[in-house]
Amino acid sequence: MRKLKLDELNRATVDEFKEQDKLPVAVVLDNVRSMHNIGSIFRTSDGFAVQKIALCGITACPPHREIEKTALGATTSMDWEYYKTPLEAVEQLRTEGYKIIAIEQAEKSLMLDTYAPQSNEKYALIFGNEVNGVSDEVMQHIDACIEIPQFGTKHSFNIVVSAGIVLWDFFSKLNKA
Repeated sequence: MRKLKLDELNRATVDEFKEQDKLPVAVVLDNVRSMHNIGSIFRTSDGFAVQKIALCGITACPPHREIEKTALGATTSMDWEYYKTPLEAVEQLRTEGYKIIAIEQAEKSLMLDTYAPQSNEKYALIFGNEVNGVSDEVMQHIDACIEIPQFGTKHSFNIVVSAGIVLWDFFSKLNKA
């Protein structure tokens, strides 16, 4: 078996990407502190053709060398906005018709494997700070909370791993609908 070369992958150009249909998802980063995590989420969001990213609070914004180390150019393909607080982002996305969903371990959370996103809905998926998770203030304004099932000894996944798992799940479920 031979690995494909980059020019054999037939990826969209940035202009083509901007025009293509997108997954009806906005990724919200609630005070994410690591620029490598931010860059990786840009790259993952590009890979699943997410509509946009909301950067909130202490979350750093492009252009920045440390974000680009892991974004590898996805900061130019992905639409993004900065909000002073995550609650501002949630309020704006709600006015745009997004269903607000925290990715968090919480009372009455729904397990990701049983959650069924609807093709006629738009979703704002909130990923929280690496230490504190989704802020308590934002948790008071969500429509639902999704938890990723875990079976080991650790309390959580890295934010980038969580984003990859959840975005793949939404991508696969919405494209089967």
